[in-house]
Amino acid sequence: MPAVTHRESATPTTKDHVQPGFTLIELAVVLVILGVVGSAIGVTLLRQQRFYRGATELLSAREGVRDAIDLLSTDIRGMSTADTARLLADSALEIFASIGSSVVCQIAGPEIGLPGMVPTPGNTLTAFSTEPDTGDLVLFYRDSIEAGSQWERHRIAGFSSRSLAATCPASTGFTRAVDLSAGVRGFLVTLTTPLSSHVALGAPARFIRRGRYSLYRAGDGDSYLGYRRCNAMGPSDCGAIQPLSGPYRPYSRSAGSTGLLFEYYDALGARLGTGSSPLALARVDITARAESRQRLSIEGRESTPSDAAMMAVAVRNRSP
Repeated sequence: MPAVTHRESATPTTKDHVQPGFTLIELAVVLVILGVVGSAIGVTLLRQQRFYRGATELLSAREGVRDAIDLLSTDIRGMSTADTARLLADSALEIFASIGSSVVCQIAGPEIGLPGMVPTPGNTLTAFSTEPDTGDLVLFYRDSIEAGSQWERHRIAGFSSRSLAATCPASTGFTRAVDLSAGVRGFLVTLTTPLSSHVALGAPARFIRRGRYSLYRAGDGDSYLGYRRCNAMGPSDCGAIQPLSGPYRPYSRSAGSTGLLFEYYDALGARLGTGSSPLALARVDITARAESRQRLSIEGRESTPSDAAMMAVAVRNRSP
């Protein structure tokens, strides 16, 4: 009898397949960690933003102070007290500021020829910080036995740029041939009155402009350093005010908190009051206090970025 072979069929056992993933607890832990990290990053970014904003406002205040000191010290240092200066108030000053210098190259009645401004490095006989025009003054130095040494003052009726050959040819000795070939232009000044016979060729000439600096409150409510151009001669008549820099702290009667302060002194260091004779003026102390337009909250404390600076400026042109 044949042997019966029993074969067992291999029936696979079905098992549950587990999909990879996170449990609810793991997800909760991850979300908490992300929240903490995100919060820390947000706080850091907010602090950095406040820091850079505060630094920008502080730099702006310092820049405003530097602008005021630079502008005022330059003009006050070169002001001419012999012509006119008015010590208006502790926050306002009217002066004749120097705007250029040159030498007399040609004289034709009221028309005076001047050398050109040489663009290449080297000595130049003419230099202007701003070009003179009608209404400014020009002072010519005269040195003679009859009249003595002094500055002769004239009002400008016209100022224009002309060819160097017409205003200061090479034959005068004040112009180089290379300047003529380079196309350098000279200047022609027309005066309201002719020069006296005591002013000779080669005489130095100084150009001055009358202006008023003051602290004023603008339409936006902030205080600025402003400038008004005034008439050259006669009672003071000034034009519209133009902002130069700011904002600054508003005006205050307290010298320790006002935005702009002028203090006047004579040659011996004695304090001069507003309205004193400008001929006694030897030094002006300038104090500027700038203040930001915005208040900042840093670490829960409210503050307004501000800065202050003071400079003592000696007046150089004190002799008539």
